[in-house]
Amino acid sequence: MNGITNTRAYPIGRMSRETGVNIETIRYYERIGLLPKPDRTAGGNRQYNHDQLKRLFFIRRARGLGFALDEIRDLFEMADRQDFSCSEVHDLTVDHLASVRDKIANLKKLEKMLSDMVSQCSRGDVPECPILDALFEVN
Repeated sequence: MNGITNTRAYPIGRMSRETGVNIETIRYYERIGLLPKPDRTAGGNRQYNHDQLKRLFFIRRARGLGFALDEIRDLFEMADRQDFSCSEVHDLTVDHLASVRDKIANLKKLEKMLSDMVSQCSRGDVPECPILDALFEVN
């Protein structure tokens, strides 16, 4: 795991460097309860453990796949319960995949509309612009 040793204490800066997650984002995940609050040193500095580091990697990977924070929370709840079924995780992932496919279909429609608008523009020096006309058009 990125050459990480299994040491007990990870200050927030190291967590950020190891995972590629911004420090403010780590604090945000703590505030919303996605990442358990770490122990603190006598000076008040956060000290994360290896399990928290693994959870932060999990969050980063899941976010990279487009999972919403609530979906990640659901995945953690299943994993933390210890009596979850793989079928539950599968169902959540299938729902997420359907959402991603819907977004892709919408983006393809958007791409076609923008491409059509761009193809109608001659980029001339006159103030008439088919792109602006299309945006102002009332259906």
